[in-house]
Amino acid sequence: MFKKVFYVSGSKKVTEALTELGFSYNEALKMLRLKDVRVNGVKVNKDMLLSEKDEVTIFYQEGPKFYDTVFDGIEVLIVSKKVGIETEELAKLLNVFPVHRLDRNTEGLLIFAKTISTQKLLEKAFKNHLIRKFYFAEVVGSFMADKLFTAYLVKDAERSLVKVYDKKVEGSKKIETKITTLKHSKESSLLKVEIIGGKTHQIRAHLAHLGHAIIGDGKYGRREDYKKFKCKYQRLFAYKLCFGDVGIEELNGREFKLLPDFIKDSGVVVE
Repeated sequence: MFKKVFYVSGSKKVTEALTELGFSYNEALKMLRLKDVRVNGVKVNKDMLLSEKDEVTIFYQEGPKFYDTVFDGIEVLIVSKKVGIETEELAKLLNVFPVHRLDRNTEGLLIFAKTISTQKLLEKAFKNHLIRKFYFAEVVGSFMADKLFTAYLVKDAERSLVKVYDKKVEGSKKIETKITTLKHSKESSLLKVEIIGGKTHQIRAHLAHLGHAIIGDGKYGRREDYKKFKCKYQRLFAYKLCFGDVGIEELNGREFKLLPDFIKDSGVVVE
């Protein structure tokens, strides 16, 4: 039997909080039925509404699968990360070294190094822009774009969020986000996004700053939009990695790509 303790972000039902951790809806219902869920130390068996910062403890037999292997090389492991786990947690689980990061509730391609020397090589490659990262995002509202957006980001570590400004301010770092619209309607837009470099929450915060938050983003999106779309997970997926000459033979010049269901179902043709 495994045990996990976590704290609720925002107001949501128990099943929603558990599915955000990677459990299926049926698994969440089973935990409630067996009274394997405790809220602030009290056992619960109903899908009650949780409040911000409630402490939730769960007991379960087998955890959800948080990744699928995409490439398992001599020096590098590339996986498709699922929602519900931090990059550092997954690295410990797989006994590898993180090279870059995806947020807990962001899915997609994630690179790990199998040795510290490979980790340093890949971190250097990222700094020198020898690895390109592409994402799909579905955002609120009609957003037409095909350009590189520049802004300035300030990290608030205590609140675990960032703020984006149009002009440089004290403590800010420059960010560059290339956004191309693939499909749009009055309700929502599908975007291809490439980040140059990459800062904490860059895509999520930058899109929200531009007035088009990612659907399902409970931190940077508006509460009314979160309720309207009823999306359990944020529609952000790291779908492609392109490698230049990074000094690792098994990666040099290679490309890895995956398409999420919300792109497959959209009818959009992706190169």
